[in-house]
Amino acid sequence: MKSNLLMNFTVDKENKTVNIKREFDASLSNVWSAWTEPEILDQWWAPAPFKSKTTSMEFKEGGKRLYAMVSPEGDERWSFFEYTSISPKTNFKHSSTFCDAEGNPNSIFGSSYWDLTFSEKGDLTVVDIAIKRDSLEELEKIIEMGFKEGITATMQSLDKIFEARK
Repeated sequence: MKSNLLMNFTVDKENKTVNIKREFDASLSNVWSAWTEPEILDQWWAPAPFKSKTTSMEFKEGGKRLYAMVSPEGDERWSFFEYTSISPKTNFKHSSTFCDAEGNPNSIFGSSYWDLTFSEKGDLTVVDIAIKRDSLEELEKIIEMGFKEGITATMQSLDKIFEARK
């Protein structure tokens, strides 16, 4: 089933930022939970056929989430989020950094800085995401690696969770 929900993806090279605006057919409370609770995140935070596996998560300012995207063959691609700001059910910010299974950052590839804002639009919830990189080269590299396709597929996985709850 093709979704009619808004999914805007734009690249602002001047500000080294990807902007995503995505609608979800779910309440603000349910969308917030899906982005902030590891039990729900692991059900959708990886483009199929990958699966998400969280080993630790503290959703609080200064807290971290350490997780892997696991391929069907069992290969693990590790990252961590570091939460820098949280305004419940409105906004949160975090860095996202590739790392090893112990959370040691990948020194070759810098971090992304995510700013997520949640709002209601009738029966829908809108998530506005700004993802900033330190350099245009890094931004172009994540896009080259298939970020747009991956995040689009990941959002569709979240849609399926909300559809199943209806």
